[in-house]
Amino acid sequence: MARTQAPTQWLTPAQQHAWRSFLLGSTRLFDQLERDLRVEHDLSLAEYEMLVRLSEAPDRRLRMAELASSVSHSRSRVTHTISRLEASGLVARAACPTDRRGVIASLTDEGFARLVDAAPTHVDGVRRYLVDVGDPGDFEAAGRVFAATASRLDPQCASAELGVSRG
Repeated sequence: MARTQAPTQWLTPAQQHAWRSFLLGSTRLFDQLERDLRVEHDLSLAEYEMLVRLSEAPDRRLRMAELASSVSHSRSRVTHTISRLEASGLVARAACPTDRRGVIASLTDEGFARLVDAAPTHVDGVRRYLVDVGDPGDFEAAGRVFAATASRLDPQCASAELGVSRG
């Protein structure tokens, strides 16, 4: 049986402009933040974010499944990224002591030092390319919109899960 679908509510010209500006701006922003981290610190943006999440966890350790959830990446992608970080000595992996099926990723001292070194580059980039280009209210409004978007797309996602990091 065919399902009745409501007619499409097309974007207004102003909404279309805002949407395309978001697509272009966010793509260029992430590309630039990635480029800055790679050139200055030999880290990808995904690697940097995983180091941040581990640094904020108790004892700088997280189960791989929790890490994947916190960065909204597939477990497979997190496994590959953590493998690269482990090969560089920035992260260590071990079996979970309470559940042998689980794996714990731990930030090494070398990984923490690399993060401390890279954080100013990342934060300066976020500030220069995003925060400082608009009014403070614009940035706060964008934060509210994307927190609501995350929550709508994943009802389990609470704004507290977004975390507050130093980078």
